[in-house]
Amino acid sequence: MEDDIVTTLKILIIGESGVGKSSLLLRFTDDMFDPEQSATIGVDFKVKTISVDGNKAKLAIWDTAGQERFRTLTPSYYRGAQGVILVYDVTRRETFAKLDNWLNELETYCTRNDLVKMLVGNKIDKENHELDRAEGLKFARKHSMLFIEASAKTRDGVQCAFEELVEKIIQTPGLWQSEIHGRGVQLTDEDAGGGTCGGYCSLV
Repeated sequence: MEDDIVTTLKILIIGESGVGKSSLLLRFTDDMFDPEQSATIGVDFKVKTISVDGNKAKLAIWDTAGQERFRTLTPSYYRGAQGVILVYDVTRRETFAKLDNWLNELETYCTRNDLVKMLVGNKIDKENHELDRAEGLKFARKHSMLFIEASAKTRDGVQCAFEELVEKIIQTPGLWQSEIHGRGVQLTDEDAGGGTCGGYCSLV
């Protein structure tokens, strides 16, 4: 029921073209995988309601084109976001190298400095990895991000990535309470410090 929803959260998915942003979103929202997934033009948008620690949150998830020619969309895309998922492809080192550029853009346009960031190394089902988990984890720790490796193709880590991100946002009341000012919703404090994925994600 709509009445049970604590808050609506704006989540962004960013990263280079071809890293699997749309595939991660499609796997999470519709549990589907399309090996012929075409490049996103402009911005795609999906809504999904999930329950984390007994609290329901409606996620408005924005999936953006990774190509440079769509960068004019950037300021409005970032405005008001509470969480962001940065995606790279573990089989393409150049997509990892560009993460600094995406973080700079995030800092430039984001209207909240306490938003929660999740780094996702996608396509772990493939064999020709150019990056190992340790490199991703090191980068995530350096930038105070959650981290997980995932595969939109096999489902590995996808649900966990979104759930951990939402859980961390809900544990940061300043991020979402202003959205429901005056409604007096009380969150349950059940297992506030624990993760739903048994330590699969990391945050330092």
